[in-house]
Order: sequence, then structure tokens, then C-alpha cells
Amino acid sequence: MTDRIGRIWAVALNTFREAARIRVLYGIVVLVVGASLLSIVLGQMSIREETRVARDIGLAAISLFGSLTAIFLGVFLLYSEVQRRTIHAIVSKPIERWEFVVGKYTGMALVLTVLVALFGATTIGVQYSQGVGVSGEMIRAIVLSWFEVLTVAAIAIFFSSFSSPFLSGIFALGMWVLGRLTPDIEAATKATDGWIQWTSRIALEIVPDIHLFSPSGRVVEGAPVSVHGDFVSWGYVGLSGLHGLGWIVGLLALACILFHRRDFS
Repeated sequence: MTDRIGRIWAVALNTFREAARIRVLYGIVVLVVGASLLSIVLGQMSIREETRVARDIGLAAISLFGSLTAIFLGVFLLYSEVQRRTIHAIVSKPIERWEFVVGKYTGMALVLTVLVALFGATTIGVQYSQGVGVSGEMIRAIVLSWFEVLTVAAIAIFFSSFSSPFLSGIFALGMWVLGRLTPDIEAATKATDGWIQWTSRIALEIVPDIHLFSPSGRVVEGAPVSVHGDFVSWGYVGLSGLHGLGWIVGLLALACILFHRRDFS
């Protein structure tokens, strides 16, 4: 057991170092910082809504750029091993393929955790510059965004385990968008019947409920919630995190099975 953890951790650290050398990530960091600075300008243009605008743009940037980064890393890091044919040397070593997949995801999770922490710190810094302290609502919203990013990374790893980078990126992006729009799709299907309704219901069952990680502005348990006012509790954050963890474990298990059956000859 200790040897397996050691092998997984070795792959994770190597993945972290590899991701740290990708220049695109630094460009994404610049974009998020730029979006935070833009939020200050837009807030000044609004009337008595400086803090609200800054929070909304900051949290939207964490969710959007964090999820896009997760898709990029999930598609690129696994496929790069196949493209460079280093996968042949890896699978010939005393390491199981599932350990390699789990190690890759763990390394991605480390990178994404650092990025979300950096994005969150930037957003909080903007709040401080406007004379607003850190609120519990803001921290909970950032934690939910972190769960969202990790779930999206598992989706990308799953598709990358058996498909090409282009298709994996398209599929992962499509599932992320559908997961964000799950409540809207569910509401729309109630007005339909026949095969459209059944197809929509099946689609909703196989798509992660990513909208759970962005509850601000929605109705939760019959009451409207917002990061600017009455927001969700830590209990909601915990349950949403367990939901995301369930999808992560399930998607990684499927990815390990598919990657094990993949022919690299």
C-alpha cells in the first residue's frame, strides 16, 4: 500500500512540475488578475455597486478560467505522455496504469488548488482595496469554485483516457456547460413531452450538477441566495463537495478502466 502511494505521489509531483512549465497557465493568471483590476474600473463606473461588481467579476473569473484551465490540463497532460511516447517507458515500469491516471489527476489537483488559491487571494485583495473585509460568504463561494474546478478536471481526464485531445476538449467543455445549465434544462423539459423529455432526463442523469457550485443568484431549498446577502451554509458546501467527490471518484474509476484497455502499440 505504501509503495502504491509512493508511486502515485511520484507521478503527481512530476505532473505538477510539468504543468508549472506550461506558459499558458501564466497567461491565465494574468487574465484573472486583469479581470480583477477591470472589476475595480467597472465598479467605479457603477452607482454604489463597487463591491458587488468586484465580487461578481472575481468569482466569475475563478469559475470560468479555473474550469477552462482544468479542461486544458486534463486534455493536455495525459495526451502528452502518449504523443511523446513516454507512456511506453512508463507502462513498462512496475506501476499500474490506474496508479498513473490517479497520479496525473492528483498532480492536476495540486496545480488547480494553487491557482484557485491565487485567484481567490486576488479577488479578496480587490475587496480589501475597496475597504471591504473578508466575509464568510466569499470564502464559501471560493471553496465551491474549487470543488467545481476539481470536478471539471475529472471530467477532462475521463474523456482524455480514450479520446483525442480535440474531442476530449469539446466533450469536457460541453459537459461543463450542460452541468452549469442543469436547472434551466430541467425547467425547459417540463414544458415538453415524448422522446424529447425522456432524452433530456437521461442526459441530466449522466451530467454532473455543476450548477451546485455556483448557487449565488439561484433558488436553494425554496429561498433565493446570493453571495451579497443571505448565502448558503457550510452544510451546503459540504454536501456539494461530497457530490463533487462522488463524481470525481466515479469518473476516475471509469478513466482507469478505459486507460487500462487502451492499446499504445
